[in-house]
Amino acid sequence: MPKILITRRPPESAIERLADAFGHDALEIFPEDRPIPRDELLARVAGAHAILSMLTESMDDEVFSAAGTQLRVVANMAVGYNNIDVEAATAHNIVVSNTPDVLTETTADLTWALILATCRRLTESEHFLRSGQWSSWSPTFMLGVDVYGKTLGIYGLGRIGKAVARRAAAFNMKVLYHSRTPLSDAEEKSLGLRYVDFPTLLAESDIVSPHCPLTDETHHIFNAEAFQAMKPAAVFVNTTRGPVVDEAALAKALHEKEIFAAGLDVFENEPTVHPDLLSTENIVLLPHIGSSTLETRAAMANLAADNIIAVLNGKTPPTSVNLVSA
Repeated sequence: MPKILITRRPPESAIERLADAFGHDALEIFPEDRPIPRDELLARVAGAHAILSMLTESMDDEVFSAAGTQLRVVANMAVGYNNIDVEAATAHNIVVSNTPDVLTETTADLTWALILATCRRLTESEHFLRSGQWSSWSPTFMLGVDVYGKTLGIYGLGRIGKAVARRAAAFNMKVLYHSRTPLSDAEEKSLGLRYVDFPTLLAESDIVSPHCPLTDETHHIFNAEAFQAMKPAAVFVNTTRGPVVDEAALAKALHEKEIFAAGLDVFENEPTVHPDLLSTENIVLLPHIGSSTLETRAAMANLAADNIIAVLNGKTPPTSVNLVSA
């Protein structure tokens, strides 16, 4: 019987999926709803054939060595996998998988919720009302910026970026994008997009939204220079990965009115938020809820379970991100 370590309890459908395949006794689940401590991870991973991991755990050579040579798969319950040393996993002949596609539309919805909340100052307005400060309607009260008819700039045009772009049509927006690999002319036309270089994206967009993976190239790509290049009335939102943003630079840009407002669902050192952002009024801050719906989290967990089941049964996993020898 294999041992499957689950680092935090996922939706029950995934647990039952794994139990049906291998039995409940095969599952070892960290019982607390918090990141598993590193020393406990290293102890629990010993003898594991599979790990169902979260973004909160660093999966590296130390973990793989502690597990032993029988470890065959690390299934990350996330579309991103920057928490996993894929090169080290491959060297240990371990399959790494993620959960793409199933969270695309949900994350795109959240991106638009953040765009609208930020542009129209929704959370700031609600806090004002709840605190008892609202006394009357005023023609100059809580003025935001329009979304309809504006220019949206998307940095990184993968699945989620395309889903965000499709939604922009309902707001009659012009959509610019910058991506490592430009789309074909036909796909650009079907989505109503125009490819531009990064400086042009910053200079011409009213709303800027990154949807790129975290790499050495994209780390702090949105820095002081980038914010200074944006329009003074621009809005910046981020639902991709926290470290693509220099948070100190963003806070400074907001305090000094270099841009109008920002909205963030992800942060560089989660759950810690940069103190300068917490003291800023013209920003919407969310606790990483981009894929947080009942349907999507279940689909993510089920896909992670399916990857484990496939690998342990000697089959090709649905969504592996590396190649290992059989």
